[in-house]
Amino acid sequence: MGGGTGGSGRSKESRGKEGQGRDATRLFLRVDFADGRRLGPGKIKLLEAIREHRSILAAAKAIGMSYRRAWLLVDELDRMFEQRVIVTFPGRRGAGTEVTAFGERVIALYRAMERQAAKATSGALDELTSALSADYHPKSHAEPGDPEADSPLAGPVAKQAG
Repeated sequence: MGGGTGGSGRSKESRGKEGQGRDATRLFLRVDFADGRRLGPGKIKLLEAIREHRSILAAAKAIGMSYRRAWLLVDELDRMFEQRVIVTFPGRRGAGTEVTAFGERVIALYRAMERQAAKATSGALDELTSALSADYHPKSHAEPGDPEADSPLAGPVAKQAG
């Protein structure tokens, strides 16, 4: 085995179509706490955008999220931990939201876990990526009755009365 190709003998260039190479492969990390709380890339991205824009509205717009959804996530984050992750200053001129020191720590811990997970899984991820078929094309959600939907791997399909 050599060259970091995961033992497949294929180089990065021969791994398939554009977008299938290692550079396009991503690993996502989500922490599912025992009691059902979750911390994942969306909440962290929102906190980082709030830090940058100092506004929940501006942060939501910057990451393509609705203001309502952003507020719900911020509220969930503030209830999730013993310490607040943001503070707001209503009525203040200019920026009205700041990420707290604890919020910064949450971001830092999450990003550290991401880096550690990426490092720990890089060999396996490279091997999986190098084994991808160049002929793969994602299927759209097939409608019942479509030949693709009738595949035994497609799952149960309700029979239509006729």
